[in-house]
Amino acid sequence: GTIMILARMAQWAAMFGGMSRDERNNGGGAIGIIALAILAPLAAIIIQLAISRSREYLADATAAQVAGSPFGLANALKKISLATKRVPFAANPSTAHMFIVNPLSGQSLLALFSTHPPVEERIKRLIGEHTAL
Repeated sequence: GTIMILARMAQWAAMFGGMSRDERNNGGGAIGIIALAILAPLAAIIIQLAISRSREYLADATAAQVAGSPFGLANALKKISLATKRVPFAANPSTAHMFIVNPLSGQSLLALFSTHPPVEERIKRLIGEHTAL
């Protein structure tokens, strides 16, 4: 939301901002504006999804505090993850944020566009935070 608005504001400011006549005749500025128009929304989406993943970690930590131990939550996450792998279902990317585990599992570069961190990483963080205390 807010990041996209800021990206659009920067785009419009770059397009209609104050430029001297000499700068307007230079074609490099137009290429920069086009690149900004393409890359800024993509960067905003990646940042938004990274925030979503960090909120999942925070929710896990809070749930572990409420439950008193992270082991029950880690076990539940493992069971849910195994169940979703056993029973395939068609998940819509627009509803992926409503799931407990990522319905659109992917690795490497696709993980940047994931709304949820990998379950294995969530479990490692839960258990790691508990053993660090």
